[in-house]
Amino acid sequence: MTRKPGQGNVMGRLRLATYNIQKSVGMDLRRRPRRTLKVIEGTGADLVLLQEADKRLPPRPAALPHFVLDEAGWHIVDLGGAGSLGWHGNVVIWRGDALRLVDQGHIPLPGLEPRGAVWARFETALGPLRVVGAHLGLTTRARHEQVHHLARHIASEPDLPTVCAGDFNEWSRQPVLDHIAPQLRFVPPKASFPALRPIGALDRIAVSRGLRVVESGVYRARPAHVASDHLPVWADLEAESG
Repeated sequence: MTRKPGQGNVMGRLRLATYNIQKSVGMDLRRRPRRTLKVIEGTGADLVLLQEADKRLPPRPAALPHFVLDEAGWHIVDLGGAGSLGWHGNVVIWRGDALRLVDQGHIPLPGLEPRGAVWARFETALGPLRVVGAHLGLTTRARHEQVHHLARHIASEPDLPTVCAGDFNEWSRQPVLDHIAPQLRFVPPKASFPALRPIGALDRIAVSRGLRVVESGVYRARPAHVASDHLPVWADLEAESG
């Protein structure tokens, strides 16, 4: 039975997914936004962080058009940019009535590449929740500086349960990121790249105190194998007792 968005909240859980959609261009080199949407909805996620959701060149129009998401009942966090879906290609979308957007913003990231992260704060069935979505750099030094920067930013904000997720571009399966951001607990990495034959766990999810990951996985059902060069990664969250 396919899990529909919103079911996690009924059970005291919330499903979050992260997905690099490669500008809705699949491994067959075809731009098919509705195929991208089919994969997103297949994850059963209530809340989704997307990367590479805008085209590369200014004015960076949305690669996954607003109207496609609107027609399917998805809400889009307004992160600015004329015609863009998000900021630096990072997008936050959600579906259902159990989440209420409270605030949102940007986090500039260090490094030579033009990189940035986005955040949004929600009221949910689990209580207040902050999500941070990021697409990190290609070099080891840049990635680690960016994770450290995100960790410092999160620590400087009000103490709220937080999920940090996205395409971290980190090939190592060792707990490197855990050591850089000890206040975050990273979900054990699972291979999500390349989609046709995954070997790299580039897509990561981490949670702060106040949240517990009950279950997690990589969404592999067709057409995910061809819709992007990444597969979506998801996690079911519960409020941490005590």
